[in-house]
Amino acid sequence: MTFIGREGPIATLRDVIDRGLAGSGGALLVTGEPGIGKTALLHHVLGSLEEDGPQVLTAVATEPGSRHPFAALAELLRPVRVFDGRLPPGQREVLRVCLDTRTAPDAGPFQVASATLNLLAEAAARRPVLQVIENMHWLDAATAAVVTFAARRLSSEPIVLLATLREGFRSPADTTGLPVLPLDPLGAAEAAALVDARAPGLSPVLRARVLAEGDGNPLVLVKLARVAREAYGEATTTASPPPVPRVESAFRARLAGLPPLTRLLLLIAAVHQGSGVTAVVEAAQVIAGESVHPDDLAPAVRGRLITVHGGELRFRHSVIREAVLSGASPEEHRRVRAAVDRTPSRPGPAREPVPAAGPGPDDDADAALEAAAEHTERGGVLAAVAALDDAAQLTDCPERRAELLLRAADLAVEAGRRDEVARLVDRADAGPLSARQRALAAWTAARFHHDLPEGTDVVTLTELAEDVAADGDGALALRILWTAALHCVWEDGGHTAAGRVAALAERLEPADEPLALAVMACAAPLEHGARVLARLRHWAAHPSGDAVTDQTLGTAAVLVGAFELAASFSAAALNGLRAQGRFGLLAKALTVRAWSAALLCDLTVAVPSADAALQLATETSQPVLRATIRATQALIAALGGRFAEVEELATEAIGLGGAYRTRPVLATAHLALAQVAAAQDCLDGALDRLRQPHDPASPAFHPSALHYGLMDLVDVALRAHRAEEVRGIVGRAEEVAAVHPSPALHIGVRFARAVLADDADAERLFSEALAADLTRWPFARARTQLAYGEWLRRRRRDALARTPLRAARDAFDALGAVTFAERARRELRASGEASAKGVPDARELLSPQELEIALMVAEGLTNREIGERLYVSHRTVSSHLHRIFPKLGVTSRTALGRLLRSSP
Repeated sequence: MTFIGREGPIATLRDVIDRGLAGSGGALLVTGEPGIGKTALLHHVLGSLEEDGPQVLTAVATEPGSRHPFAALAELLRPVRVFDGRLPPGQREVLRVCLDTRTAPDAGPFQVASATLNLLAEAAARRPVLQVIENMHWLDAATAAVVTFAARRLSSEPIVLLATLREGFRSPADTTGLPVLPLDPLGAAEAAALVDARAPGLSPVLRARVLAEGDGNPLVLVKLARVAREAYGEATTTASPPPVPRVESAFRARLAGLPPLTRLLLLIAAVHQGSGVTAVVEAAQVIAGESVHPDDLAPAVRGRLITVHGGELRFRHSVIREAVLSGASPEEHRRVRAAVDRTPSRPGPAREPVPAAGPGPDDDADAALEAAAEHTERGGVLAAVAALDDAAQLTDCPERRAELLLRAADLAVEAGRRDEVARLVDRADAGPLSARQRALAAWTAARFHHDLPEGTDVVTLTELAEDVAADGDGALALRILWTAALHCVWEDGGHTAAGRVAALAERLEPADEPLALAVMACAAPLEHGARVLARLRHWAAHPSGDAVTDQTLGTAAVLVGAFELAASFSAAALNGLRAQGRFGLLAKALTVRAWSAALLCDLTVAVPSADAALQLATETSQPVLRATIRATQALIAALGGRFAEVEELATEAIGLGGAYRTRPVLATAHLALAQVAAAQDCLDGALDRLRQPHDPASPAFHPSALHYGLMDLVDVALRAHRAEEVRGIVGRAEEVAAVHPSPALHIGVRFARAVLADDADAERLFSEALAADLTRWPFARARTQLAYGEWLRRRRRDALARTPLRAARDAFDALGAVTFAERARRELRASGEASAKGVPDARELLSPQELEIALMVAEGLTNREIGERLYVSHRTVSSHLHRIFPKLGVTSRTALGRLLRSSP
């Protein structure tokens, strides 16, 4: 989002810093065109901080350094590494591997980010921390993932991130959702304040000339102010002072006064930006033909042109480097480049040449490939991606290089790294590809639903899977089919290709049974539902222990109406996916858990799961998941009686669902809106919405809607006196239920039979519906009790009606289904029994994250363990608990656990 300060960029930056360091945390990205002075502005604001202010951590990203994992993170965290002894051993080791060896650990980026956040929190507990990153567009991918992840979780820490970002560059910040401050020229007041701070005491005429020539550009203003102060000081009082030289020419004048060897060293460093001191000195010795020493850089350091730290040389500002480059002739440039090629320590990020007697490129590629396999086996997904990328760079075989890049892209999809997928697929496409590899590249891109290459659809993917299967690779064919099947779920609504997808999966089943089941559930949930459900129950009784398998089974379960199994499988997948860094899949597992829990009205699970899923879906660039979560949150809000919130959430879900043709999203959003309309007695409007998921002509149509929309459809139709309009849909459900043992479908069918029955059969059918095993379906039981009580009351059997109505009210109160609880209360009052208003419980009093933390406390987890699961610092968890305790009227963890365990 764009952050616009009303009082100008300097005031905005100071406000973000002040509020963030006071304890609320924060982040701000400063963007602008090259030369506008983003860095100069930051340094100006930092220079105004009090001496006893925050500890400032800095990192300057460079283009050569962007290929070195964790290079910028190591620089950023170097001053606070003294606090790593306070971290848990696992997190301490993760940081050691990242920062000391510059290699990706087996832990995923979430673990690295969590460790980083805890390290920063430990430092901030003693002194607020201000992170400053220059040139964020050149951050290495590993650092970018960690920094942006941590930046979104600073809401309870005195930690602030400020970063500069050049406009026009693709960067890791593009999809972060962090606030952005576009930097335009400063206004008159802020420009004057900047000049006065940098060059106090200038004569009015000279000050006016500086302001006029600076024209609001922070970089130019800072440099002109310094030049004016150094060249003229306070002595110039005439009406026509000597002209103030422009910035670059001013620096060239200062460069001209340096010793020849110093100027040569600076030119080498400017030509090969990011070089180390040793490499620059070696190159200078080749050119000069005499001994050159690092001390020859001292005049440039004293002149504040460069900094030298830890063997690294950096120009203080890009304009200085430009002055060095523009001040040298083309011949001098060529001489520098030629000399660099002859130096032992060639500057820049290029790989060292392999000695002739050593192993060849493909030997190195084999070693990198073995490393990738080890990382994958241990769950280090991004480490495996990096190793495969390295192997691709080291091989001389174009076909093998493409294969390695596509394998790396495949793993990057699981990690949710859309930027890495695009980069790797683009590199693979740059070389000659076989027909199979071209298809694989299209498939890999297709797995990010909203970026399908033109012409890549369910039919194309199915044909690709058939070709791959014919070549003998059944496992890969099944994975391609899984992508096709997911498209069937989202946008198909009965596509003719769906049967073809399911049939092929059935033939490939021995290759990977859980995945084949999921493909059949997605492509043909009604036709293959009985078989899928039988095997799901087998896997529930014999857990696989594999997180990816559990996530896949959870998706299959929700589509065949086994919501209780879907919630269980998804919950079982979470810890493993977290540990492996498969956060793209983790977002999916949380989404299925939230959706199935919402349909069960298990809001204690649904609320925090949806909240966590939304954040991860945003961070992993999965807008289809975001749409699903928004629809789920709309349903949660409808159940909780928050009608205004439903409208907002459902509108967003329908907008996204329409854009990406995601039918289940539209169906769920219409269900939420229908519940609101029904609660407000707008029954005709509610029924119109509820019929859409069952109408093949509607964009919201999907066969699986029979599993979760039947109870609402029949209930509203009866109350609207339009029962005859839905009997055809109920008849279709009866036909499917005859061959499909879906729990949700059979519960809905039994409910429909009772509600639509004649008086002679209704009581018996209500009894049958309530006699079914609804142990894990308390919401369905309560709705059936409510409908039964209403039926009895309409027949003036008030005394008998009170028992099911009372049971329904109590169950709805326990579940947090406010809308239905109020309806049960109205019916009880109409039957002659007073009913007190329900007492708010933890779900209503706590935010989603607070609720999740409270539930983990009830499980007995420590603050550190909770922080590791939620990817926040343990101090953030403690801050939340300080707010949770008074909200719930408890004073200890024991009392909190007792309270939550006593809640139904």
